[in-house]
Amino acid sequence: MIPVERHQQILALVAQRGVVSIAELTDRLRVSHMTIRRDLQKLEEQGAVLLVSGGVRSPERLASEPSHLDKTRLSSAEKQAIGRAAAAIIPRHSCIYLDAGTTTLALARELAGRDDLTLVTNDFVIAGFLIESSACRMIHTGGNLCRENRSCTGEAAALALRNLAIDIAFISASCWGARGIFTPDEEKVVVKRAAAAASSKRVLLADSSKYNKVATWLALELDQFDQLISDAGLSAAAQQELKQRSGETILAQ
Repeated sequence: MIPVERHQQILALVAQRGVVSIAELTDRLRVSHMTIRRDLQKLEEQGAVLLVSGGVRSPERLASEPSHLDKTRLSSAEKQAIGRAAAAIIPRHSCIYLDAGTTTLALARELAGRDDLTLVTNDFVIAGFLIESSACRMIHTGGNLCRENRSCTGEAAALALRNLAIDIAFISASCWGARGIFTPDEEKVVVKRAAAAASSKRVLLADSSKYNKVATWLALELDQFDQLISDAGLSAAAQQELKQRSGETILAQ
């Protein structure tokens, strides 16, 4: 059986069952464990499946970006814990990028008492908070206005970031997994990639409720991050998987 035929059978079985073990696939398709692993890795790269401990499952797909208001209602305690953990790793007199999002907003709130930082953001809510609550120097990227998310996206925002030397970029994610971070909005991809390229250190801030979900666009692969800060809601299997694919992982309590 050629690879494309195996892939079709794997996808059909996953669509029918939702979750299928590697042991069952090797038995059904009469190939080695290594062959199945290669098939599954290829399908995961295409966004067709998600690898889980001992098997594979259908990805939960995010079709559109939630609004800022919707995001504020989700996992607020976890975001606050992630924000505290992120604030603790910022050296004095650093230039910091805060990506658009409610988790990075939680980090911004932890920085309200500081006056030694240069804070860069593409998020209007973060900028508005910092204007009122922080004495730090501020830079807003500008760019194409996204009203639903109260942020700027697109090439103009990315260009502003390319002209900066950033010490740490704190990057958010609509959904993420062992492969990387995803977004349903293509305009956000160029901004996240520009922030990552302009920064000496890249830190992903993403709560566990978004894990093992995908969207159309892969913005950054997980191995492009130096550090990952999530929460204790990540399963043991997810934690083990992340150890193999990412840099240091911090689980905020």
